[in-house]
Amino acid sequence: MELDEETLFMVSQTFKALSDPTRLRILHLLFQGEHSVNEIAEKLSLLQSTVSHQLRFLKNLRLVKFRREGTSLYYTHDDEHVIGLLKQSIEHASHH
Repeated sequence: MELDEETLFMVSQTFKALSDPTRLRILHLLFQGEHSVNEIAEKLSLLQSTVSHQLRFLKNLRLVKFRREGTSLYYTHDDEHVIGLLKQSIEHASHH
């Protein structure tokens, strides 16, 4: 099976997303449940602007999704495949 350019690009972007420690921390938190931007910033000791920037990157790759409640946005993960990769990578790293 040959990979087309669009598939290659999406795979490389997914790995790019997973190569950043801040994005990994955010995804790991969202795997555990839905959180607002403020909750993510507080729990991970990050600036709200940093969280918003990273969530925008993850949302553009369809790795997270959100719902609006009033003026707040609540995020959760949006791709079980990527969460599976994340879990397997964490398990792999924990064995060393």
